[in-house]
Amino acid sequence: MPTEPATFSELDQFDRKIIEALLEDGRMSITDLAARVGLSKTPCQLRFRRLVSDGFIEGFRAVLSPSKMQLEHVAFVEVKLSNTTESALTSFNEAVKKIKEVEECHMIAGRFDYILKVRTRDIGKYRRVLGEKISTLPHVASTSTNPAMETVKERWDRTGSGLL
Repeated sequence: MPTEPATFSELDQFDRKIIEALLEDGRMSITDLAARVGLSKTPCQLRFRRLVSDGFIEGFRAVLSPSKMQLEHVAFVEVKLSNTTESALTSFNEAVKKIKEVEECHMIAGRFDYILKVRTRDIGKYRRVLGEKISTLPHVASTSTNPAMETVKERWDRTGSGLL
């Protein structure tokens, strides 16, 4: 009988050390990872594979430099929908995922329905994305833009999270 995947609270110190090490360097070899967390290679590899199969590690990706990519303009867009039925929310959700400039989309509780993190080259490009893509999404009633002045912390990791 298959067992259910572990929950975060059930991870032991080695699993947590593996996750912590990979947050710092996701390209680390299994040999280096094993040495870092204090395990031999085979048990470390088995734990690593289990963390992936149980969904704790969803994947690996390159972290790009926004300035090198000429994508330094960040805006947070509050979106109010005209309709919040389940079908309207599903329609909006599917459509917003197709806009490459939208890095994040969160449904929230409050005076608006969604907040989007949008990254573009400059304010002119942002203006076009807002007018031609975001404002034309299904059921959008209104938007309000909050441009970021400075990014202090951007990626999720163990720093300050208190999780690991």
